[in-house]
Amino acid sequence: MSNSEIENRFTELVSLVRDHSGEHNMPITRQTLIENDLGVSGDDAYELILMISEKFQIDITGFNFRKYFNDEPMIFSPDREIQPFMVGHLEKAIIAGRLDEEVINN
Repeated sequence: MSNSEIENRFTELVSLVRDHSGEHNMPITRQTLIENDLGVSGDDAYELILMISEKFQIDITGFNFRKYFNDEPMIFSPDREIQPFMVGHLEKAIIAGRLDEEVINN
């Protein structure tokens, strides 16, 4: 994938994230946290991941959702700590064609 293709995909990804999160004012970068910065958690986060996986044909069977996202806001478990999940992780998944620990951590 060329640099221009990567940038075009990232622009399209940001547009999808903006539409799903309703965040149209703050800058969204590769370091933007899906849950902490954009407030997308629980079912909304699951729907975002699923939508992006379908749009870009990403295999998400190896993705541990609960490691990166809280449940619905009204049922947060205060003892459970989640790992950061950024827009850049979604971009890596688009490039790799899959979303799993190896893609996230490389």
